[in-house]
Amino acid sequence: MGLNHTYSGLQVCHEHADGVVVAVSYLYSETDDKRFSVSSQETILESSLKAGIEHTHVCGGKARCSTCRVEVIEGLSHCLPRNEAEQAMGSRLGLPETIRLACQTRVNGDVKIRRLAVDDLDARIIKDQLTGQNDNSMGREKEVAVLFTDLANYTEFAESLPAYDVVHVLNRYYQTMNAIVTEHGGVISDVAGDGMLILFGACKKEHGLVLDAVHTVRAMHKELDRFNEYLMSMYGRSFGLRAGINHGPAIIGHFSTGPMSKVAAIGDTVNLASRIEQANKAFGSQLLISESAYQHIKGDIEISASHQTHLKGKTGLYDLYEVQI
Repeated sequence: MGLNHTYSGLQVCHEHADGVVVAVSYLYSETDDKRFSVSSQETILESSLKAGIEHTHVCGGKARCSTCRVEVIEGLSHCLPRNEAEQAMGSRLGLPETIRLACQTRVNGDVKIRRLAVDDLDARIIKDQLTGQNDNSMGREKEVAVLFTDLANYTEFAESLPAYDVVHVLNRYYQTMNAIVTEHGGVISDVAGDGMLILFGACKKEHGLVLDAVHTVRAMHKELDRFNEYLMSMYGRSFGLRAGINHGPAIIGHFSTGPMSKVAAIGDTVNLASRIEQANKAFGSQLLISESAYQHIKGDIEISASHQTHLKGKTGLYDLYEVQI
């Protein structure tokens, strides 16, 4: 058996008795603080397992999941191009070039990696993501309309009635309004007391999102008149509705604590929508929308007033537009 050392990549070539030359390189796993050899005939996963590393791989190395994925920190040029199976999974998940499937990737030089799924919990989460039945299971960034709503006079109501009545009324409110939200293509992402976070565009629809949000607020306001008849007859009280709408990019994903799961949005677009809703108190308005939201309904929805103001937790001045509901 011949032996040839090359300094570039510290690659070692072993010539076997059958004449097959196998190049041997070294992998360093930053996650495990371990350096081990890998031959040109082995995948990163195969060599990792052989080295005694508990490298997570749910699908058995068939590129049907991404639990074995690694981040290539150094030596990306020493990784062979993605094969067809890895390319398909990479395209599906939108993986950057530095993220590789260990079960498919072979190397021809030294490489430094970091494992991205390190235990059973990681594996279970990724498996759930891959088996999800909607477009948000893996997470994605897209343009959405975000609607925050809040009930006026709720605090006094909650402080003056027994806990049972407060919970009963809120559940009645949520279920009544959810029917309206769903009818207009939205999804209630979160509730906090009397407040609701509603997303438009989190599912399949791509256009007319702000218009859907405005129509939703108007339908909710109309339904609230009937809801207030119930409140007056039962408790001698009524609610008002305040809302804020923003439009922009957000990370949309299916988030789970185990028992509870939901579609949620993350990003400044969401935070700004919340601040816009809160600004209604300063102007005595019921529905305020951002500049970006206004550009999507300009000419379709009449604006009753415009305001330029500071928003809590934000720097600079913001143009807000008031819409009659």
